[in-house]
Amino acid sequence: MEQRDVFPAGPGNGRGLSRAAIRAHFLAPAIGTRGNGTREADNIRAAVLVPLIERPHGWYVLLTLRSADLSDHAGQISFPGGRIEPEDPDAVHAALREAEEEVGLPTNHVEVVGRLDTWLTGTGFEITPVVGLVRPPESFAPQPGEVAEVFEVPLDFVLDPGNHLRRSRELRGELRSFFVLPYQHRNIWGATAGMLVNLAEALTR
Repeated sequence: MEQRDVFPAGPGNGRGLSRAAIRAHFLAPAIGTRGNGTREADNIRAAVLVPLIERPHGWYVLLTLRSADLSDHAGQISFPGGRIEPEDPDAVHAALREAEEEVGLPTNHVEVVGRLDTWLTGTGFEITPVVGLVRPPESFAPQPGEVAEVFEVPLDFVLDPGNHLRRSRELRGELRSFFVLPYQHRNIWGATAGMLVNLAEALTR
């Protein structure tokens, strides 16, 4: 899917990161795999959009709070996204389609600049995180039944390694370690937190 620059020319802000600088960080990414899962033939392929929004006072990352009624990852904080369907030509298409369906973000408001490491979950998902620069619509439209809330986290908060806390818990008899990013009254954890840490690494290397 062809992507275009959705921003007019102008200065960047937020830790000195301009749009051009963000693009440059993804010109030659080192794509690996992370997470607590393993790569299997029967993994469920999924894609998420990691949306970076430039506001007058800095860059923000858009996240969603999933509905408590969902069968997968109910009540968790995540990026817009979902399964890669047979009609999706690639992960980018799936991420953009899901973002439009879940939060009302038009595809032509997103400039895809790259991707992060593939994330393997212990629940059998293989997730491709697609990074995009977003020109936000006048308002987002969360899909009822899927998304309970849409909110934004300052990119400066994500870039600060002091906010990348390590926690561990026993899951199915195995001790697992994961990141937690406590922001305001929310705890961002699991795969979403890991992807945010990966994003911070990509933008500061």
